[in-house]
Amino acid sequence: MGDMALDAITQKVLLDWFAELDAPEGLRVELMEGEVVVAPLPDGHHEHCVSEIVSQVHEHSVTEMQFSRQKGLKLRSADGCPQDHVIPDGTFAPKEQRLYRGADPWMPCEGVTMVLEVTSGKPRPDREIKRRCYARAGIPLYLLVDREARWTTLFESPKADDYEELRGVAYGKPLPLPAPFAFDLKTTDFL
Repeated sequence: MGDMALDAITQKVLLDWFAELDAPEGLRVELMEGEVVVAPLPDGHHEHCVSEIVSQVHEHSVTEMQFSRQKGLKLRSADGCPQDHVIPDGTFAPKEQRLYRGADPWMPCEGVTMVLEVTSGKPRPDREIKRRCYARAGIPLYLLVDREARWTTLFESPKADDYEELRGVAYGKPLPLPAPFAFDLKTTDFL
């Protein structure tokens, strides 16, 4: 969105238009920082990385976690922008919270412990825009699998528009995940 802020009426019109938008088959549409972002559905390697992470979380996490695949999140927006509507590659939340119930394809982010993104052909939204969106919303952990860089990064401690801490590893090295996961994520299979 840059430095251009939208007035409240324009924000509402954009949000209403977005809510009624019917995405063409094979595409997903998100509203981030006042911009509509259209991306193709993920490829096989992308899905393989997501599947590997989900399997490890279910097998090794000290807290029983639920996983949601591409359920949209309503997030706090940047100043002068309508509410962000972001579709992560996945979200994790403690099973006891039962967050993923309900018919609305967009859910609030309260209670989400970690969001997961695996980069596609255009990595900028995952590296920059979504990182700001998730931090602004206060989501505690953001796990980014950057296929172009062949690097996996965990962002922690959200504050304002970014995360205060990060730790990353090259593919093939383990990445420690903190509680409530509390295990080392293996990245060898991302190669």
